[in-house]
Amino acid sequence: MKKIIFLSSLLILLGGCNQDFQNKSNNINDKPQVVSTSTIISNLTEEIGGEEINNISILAPGADPHIYEPVPQDTIALEKADLILYNGYNLEPNIIKLINSTGIKAEKLAVGEKIKPLDFDYKGQKKADPHVWGDVKNVIVMAKAIRDKLREIDPKNESKFSENATQLITELEALDLWIKTQIATIPPNQRKLITSHDAFQYYSKAYGLEIPGTLIGISTEEQPSAQTIKNLVEIIQSSGVKAIFAETTINPTLIETVAQEAGVKVAKGKLYSDSIGVKGSEADSYVKMLKINTETIVDALTNDSPAN
Repeated sequence: MKKIIFLSSLLILLGGCNQDFQNKSNNINDKPQVVSTSTIISNLTEEIGGEEINNISILAPGADPHIYEPVPQDTIALEKADLILYNGYNLEPNIIKLINSTGIKAEKLAVGEKIKPLDFDYKGQKKADPHVWGDVKNVIVMAKAIRDKLREIDPKNESKFSENATQLITELEALDLWIKTQIATIPPNQRKLITSHDAFQYYSKAYGLEIPGTLIGISTEEQPSAQTIKNLVEIIQSSGVKAIFAETTINPTLIETVAQEAGVKVAKGKLYSDSIGVKGSEADSYVKMLKINTETIVDALTNDSPAN
């Protein structure tokens, strides 16, 4: 009889523990499952969603969205998602193909496509430049779009998403003004930006810089020809720039070769173009990324001392 009572008590206890576990599991699963493609969109999403969402970033800091090849874990994450946030304008072509080909039922938002794009010519056709985040005003629009989508899929946390977004937007508005004042310190004839790939058109247009040329075009898949390199060297020499810039997601060897042939320096710091930095680095958020880029540009274009 005692054994029966003991076993009954044990089963009740285990049943209670199992129920507690299920409740905890349900609490976790109650949070919207959000998948972000680029590190920039992921950072904005985490700032706005906070602890009220579970966010997974497909791309790791430092990864190049133009050439990223999805892995099986990406498919699993996308299939489990309630919401998929991606840049669009073909920034992450292989991930976009995966999203469109797997019959995923999640809500989807091409955040970057909320912005009217700048165009570029590709083989005689007009294409949209995907690097919309270069202009902080564009990112304010993107932040509002993320906020609205999160409020739509999780109305019970609407006020929290709004509060977080307001705080972020205030920070972005201050950043936009700060960049303008910093770029204004560069001598007007030196406000020229030459980089590894053509990712800074929005930044340059917003903050008063000229882009005389780049080593490669919009996508890092491109390989510059000998003639392209020769032409860029001539552009650099005729433009009178003091420095040109390498980028964190691109091998710097070719841009360093161009600098040597043109007789100019490569800036000390590399620019963050398609990805924020790793956690704990100087550029581990969108805001910090734009700040360090601006400081690097201003220092290189106003400082007469060699950079390398």
